[in-house]
Amino acid sequence: MNVRKNKLVSLAALGLTAGLTLAACGGSSDNGSGDGAGSDNGGAAAAGGYAELTGNLAGSGASSTQNAQTAWTETFMGLVGAEGGDLTVTYDPTGSGTGREQFLNGEVKFAGSDAALGEEELEASTEVCNGEQAVDLPLYISPIAVVFNIEGVDSLNLTPEVIGGIFAGDITNWNDPAIAESNPDAELPDLDIVPVHRSDDSGTTENFTEYLSETAPDAWTHGPIETWPIPGGQSGDGTSGLISTVEGGNGTIGYADASQAGNLGVAAIQVGEEFVEYSADAAAKAVDVSPRAEGRAENDIVFELDRTTTEEGVYPIVLVSYLVVCGSYSDAAEGEAVKSYASYITSQEGQQLSAEMAGSAPLTQELSDEVQGVIEGISVG
Repeated sequence: MNVRKNKLVSLAALGLTAGLTLAACGGSSDNGSGDGAGSDNGGAAAAGGYAELTGNLAGSGASSTQNAQTAWTETFMGLVGAEGGDLTVTYDPTGSGTGREQFLNGEVKFAGSDAALGEEELEASTEVCNGEQAVDLPLYISPIAVVFNIEGVDSLNLTPEVIGGIFAGDITNWNDPAIAESNPDAELPDLDIVPVHRSDDSGTTENFTEYLSETAPDAWTHGPIETWPIPGGQSGDGTSGLISTVEGGNGTIGYADASQAGNLGVAAIQVGEEFVEYSADAAAKAVDVSPRAEGRAENDIVFELDRTTTEEGVYPIVLVSYLVVCGSYSDAAEGEAVKSYASYITSQEGQQLSAEMAGSAPLTQELSDEVQGVIEGISVG
């Protein structure tokens, strides 16, 4: 993990340097019209640049996006500072459920969540959103890796039924015939399986159990849930806590955003007749074949992920992490800060930085343009 952390720091520094260079070369222009800058520089030109951004902007939520949010906040603050602004942006990886709760309580001005706001949450959001509902903006697409730590085993093929059986507690040994059938060349040990789950309210858990519910309903009967439903077992708080728990044992298996898999083994997942390894491209394909969720407002962009697809090259254990923001902010300075930050994340630069830092799949140009349109429609003041 130290190697990966060093890479994280190096990439963040590179991203910050690139952002400062960009701002120094062209971001200080006084004209507020340049159409190209809106795309490349997070929409700053359309809002008059970053020079007027001041104060503190706090967000919290999904720990899956921790690496990406670290890069985004540091680089964005560098851009703001280069233009003469003085805005501090922070993101606390508390978990999706806590992030949404803090947002609805007015404790933070934006949230990250691997699960979109529910109907009751949308209704409650009008209390903190100047009478309008909040919106969900898809800004991070990433595979959920099934990570394992088994001494002597470097690769593993797992079917949905086996994964469901393991996490339900019904498959308990690594040499179980159901596992051996898909791994004829592996030397599976006579070793207890130790499933590890998230201890906090987690959108990653909800996405993972939604996948199990739809692909292996006989093995996983607990439905899609955000809070782990089975008492006991080993767990970790947040993505980093789960990874540490898996790393600390032998025979352990867990699920986490792929950006934080580190040096752990990662299973290939059966999709149709093949076993598919995770990748950003395979995760992006899963979103491409998925429809939009029905019954949402036009500016609330939420996907109904197709977990049961058998299309070639698709990795269906995927999460779409949403940036949850208000549709209206009564404080103009606060609203402009949120809009500028959200626009930067959506920009080509922001999406590329996330891809480099966290291995996420950049938004398509079409989806990016749609999200930018929603951001521009947020009212302030």
